[in-house]
Amino acid sequence: MQTLLTSAQMRETDAYTIEQLKISSLKLMEKAAKAFVKSFKKEVEDKTIRIAVLCGPGNNGGDGLAIARLLADEQYEDIKVYVIDFSAQQSDDFKENLIRLSKTKTPIVKITDVGQLELQADLIIDAIFGSGLDRPLSGKYLDVITTVNELNLKVIAVDVPSGFNAEGAILKDYKGIRADLVISFQRPKINFFFPESSKALDRFKVIDINLDEGFIEGQKSNWKLTDKNDVENILKKRKNFSHKGTYGHVLMVAGNITTMGAALLSASACLHAGAGLTTVCLPQSGLIALNATLPEVMALPRSQDLTPEILERFNVIAIGSGLGVDEEEILTKVIHLNKPLVIDADALTMLSKRRDLLDQLPVESILTPHMKEFDRIFGNHEYWWDRVETARKEAMARQLIIVLKNQYTFICLTTGEVRINQTGNPAMASGGMGDVLTGIIAALLAQSYTAQEAVILATYLHGKAGDQLAKENFVVTASQVAAEIPKVMKKLSD
Repeated sequence: MQTLLTSAQMRETDAYTIEQLKISSLKLMEKAAKAFVKSFKKEVEDKTIRIAVLCGPGNNGGDGLAIARLLADEQYEDIKVYVIDFSAQQSDDFKENLIRLSKTKTPIVKITDVGQLELQADLIIDAIFGSGLDRPLSGKYLDVITTVNELNLKVIAVDVPSGFNAEGAILKDYKGIRADLVISFQRPKINFFFPESSKALDRFKVIDINLDEGFIEGQKSNWKLTDKNDVENILKKRKNFSHKGTYGHVLMVAGNITTMGAALLSASACLHAGAGLTTVCLPQSGLIALNATLPEVMALPRSQDLTPEILERFNVIAIGSGLGVDEEEILTKVIHLNKPLVIDADALTMLSKRRDLLDQLPVESILTPHMKEFDRIFGNHEYWWDRVETARKEAMARQLIIVLKNQYTFICLTTGEVRINQTGNPAMASGGMGDVLTGIIAALLAQSYTAQEAVILATYLHGKAGDQLAKENFVVTASQVAAEIPKVMKKLSD
């Protein structure tokens, strides 16, 4: 698990590292530039490419000047540096790196007016502004960035795209640099994981610049990034003499006449994620499909009288996948059982209409909404930052776990912490993925994982299965992901 910091906290980390290591800020900047160049060389192997390095007057510009000098040392043949000089204020480290670069043969062009910016380049390194920028771009700087974007050249940004806020709502009329790649220092910026970041960057890489990790992890932050070590520590190996009863019994309340596929996908995922027994509560019309497709899974027809005694047999209940929105009676029954509960899809829609049931959910019930489902329950949100903040507050206040689904899924825990899952990819953008995630979570709960462990592990496994499949498939289907889960679990446990 990695702690994610705000831009202000990263500046504090810089200062702490400088003090503890007894090095100057200039030497730390040199370390960052060297790490950037090492990463850049892997991305851009052609050393004859024409590179324009755009440097602002602050420390991000100082990084750019150092990078230009080091790239020349690495025999990149055609580098030109543009110093965007619209301000009388320049940081001390910027000034020193400008002196160092001036002693080399690298051309330096001073830009005092936008009309002077005539770039003859194949690639731009953006070092105009870093994460410390706390105001919208305007004036000549905005004109420069508009000009750069209109060139449609490949852009690699230093730490952040100029004009991009590292945290907080990303405005709809984003006017900063549009980067193909961001090479970010020590930690990804929190906003890299929000959907609106696609206006500013296609992808990012994180490079280690030797900041003090102990200080970073000791910082107070609600934002945490799940990594492989986390899930390896959570995943339990199966023990000798264990049996199907050891791994719990899940009831999936799912499927309707025209949406049996959702029930089958959830049940398949539950089965493949290791539940000892899986039963689907479904319409009578779905029995043939279930028996033909998943012979390992049992059925509980919804035409049967679902008494509390029948429902008490199950360790975990997942409800909603393809269920339809007219099953409030069943939803009410399972809520009142006070058992571990996973709520998805149509069951979430029912909760949006029945606030009384929302208020009665057992502690640590797990809600797995996509954006629209979330907003139906908790109100419309213009920005994803505000949506996640609402989810965080509601999770704390109601003592629920909210799994807000997206390419990077936000897991809002009862403590107020937001865990970000970084596995998954666009190849998974197809129907049924949410149903599979629901099944995985339910299976893990049945195997005695805590609710927090179940959602962290399930989202990672779900995305990782998609990542493995995407290596050989342009599009990945939900049924493929379900079947891939045991392979992912095996690799993690070895």
